[in-house]
Amino acid sequence: MLRTTVLVPWALLTVVTAIIWRTMFVSPYGFVNTILGTKTVWLGSEPQALIIIILADVWKTAPFMALLILAGLQVIPGEVYEAAKVDGASTWQRFTRITLPLLMPAILVALIFRTLDALRVFDLPYVLTGGQNGTSTLSTIAQEAFAANRLYGLGAAMAVLTFIVVMVVSFSYIRFVGGNLRGLGDD
Repeated sequence: MLRTTVLVPWALLTVVTAIIWRTMFVSPYGFVNTILGTKTVWLGSEPQALIIIILADVWKTAPFMALLILAGLQVIPGEVYEAAKVDGASTWQRFTRITLPLLMPAILVALIFRTLDALRVFDLPYVLTGGQNGTSTLSTIAQEAFAANRLYGLGAAMAVLTFIVVMVVSFSYIRFVGGNLRGLGDD
């Protein structure tokens, strides 16, 4: 039951999440300002708008990251921990020498997914701020060039650039971090 409840933010459509967050922070009379007793225009200025988008994105994606890490934890056999206890390993030693190394593949997968999502994010900044106030991303700039300004060549080039950046980052993760994971058992 708890796992299902925790997964609700991830299960919501990102646009719905953005509308919920926009409703909470949209005006000086929004939900958050009422609770805090302020009249801050959260989405109307540069540092606050970016912070709200980051918070909304973390709220939306943290359940998925937790699910990936939980899956990685469940793969670690309990016998390994029991053997370490018998050998006198402290809790910290079991965490740093057993849990973290065996969890690295799951952490790598979570980092790759999260980084790729962050690089190609479009819907949160578009719905929350329209890409204004320091919240524009490569995807929102490409959409603006393509749809709003009718600069189809520039918009398409920026979309391809987004794809290339995502591909380079993915290969870098796999090459530099993933390659090291394969050699963990060789020590």
